[in-house]
Amino acid sequence: MMDRLPPLTALRAFDAAARHMSFAKAAEELSVTPAALSFQIKSLEEHLGAPLFRRLNRAVELTEAGAALAPGAEDGFQTLANAWRAAQRLQDNQSLTVTAGPAFTAKWLAPRLYEFAQAHPEIELRFSASLKIMDFGRDAIDVAIRFGRDTDEDLYSLPLAEEWVAPVMTPALAERFPDAQSLVEAPLIFDDSINFLYPRCDWKAWFATMGVDFDPTHGPHFSQADHAVDAALAGVGVVLGRRALVVKDIDEGRLVTPYGTALSTGARFRFLCPKNSEDRPQVKAFRDWMLREISKTTYITDSLRVVNTEGNSQ
Repeated sequence: MMDRLPPLTALRAFDAAARHMSFAKAAEELSVTPAALSFQIKSLEEHLGAPLFRRLNRAVELTEAGAALAPGAEDGFQTLANAWRAAQRLQDNQSLTVTAGPAFTAKWLAPRLYEFAQAHPEIELRFSASLKIMDFGRDAIDVAIRFGRDTDEDLYSLPLAEEWVAPVMTPALAERFPDAQSLVEAPLIFDDSINFLYPRCDWKAWFATMGVDFDPTHGPHFSQADHAVDAALAGVGVVLGRRALVVKDIDEGRLVTPYGTALSTGARFRFLCPKNSEDRPQVKAFRDWMLREISKTTYITDSLRVVNTEGNSQ
């Protein structure tokens, strides 16, 4: 039995026909005639020495040999396509595609993009606001911003600023609730997006840190952190705001952190990209810009006592 691979064009014809289960649709996808596609598949079968399709009346189905070949052929062409796109992106220094969660996109990236655009008019930014797992090759992504405690040994991974949560509210509400004990009577907002963290960084943990025995459950619950912050901005109540999502509003006076104590989440946002691509001009420019923007509000963290849920100050 020969190990030499058959012609790539014949394999491509087979892959298309196996995915569509139709010679006509496969021919249309590849912009060839059905007769030309049929010839390519016939040559592949001759190379193998066995049929790959059963030709039925107005339909085809895979033989046992065809079913064995189809998954590998599809994966192989997808891998080639991903590799080709990756090679093409390396030649492109003018565009940058970034994926980040909806909350981070809305509260951290979007309000600051004007500054980046002013500093780098040569770079065209594209954003995908999504929490789903992205494949840098398949999804043509250059940079991902992700939150959690995970490590990413196969990627270039740069941890960003320490993440904490602290009660934030409008200045008007802060006047009504001057200390932690009085906050027991305040309308509280719940950000359920970080319920996956353990130890928990919730209202019960924060009140315990302040020496107040209170486990609140009543109040509006939000599955998206940016929606919870928007409710606080509207004066609906007090939210345990996540650092990255509230520092700009604190810096500009729309929200305040009057009690001086925050809980460490133990997790961070991370700047991710494929290894060896971190110094591509547009990737480096975006990374350096993010670090500069973060540095502008480090004074807010410096003004807080950041405590982990075991009660240790950091």
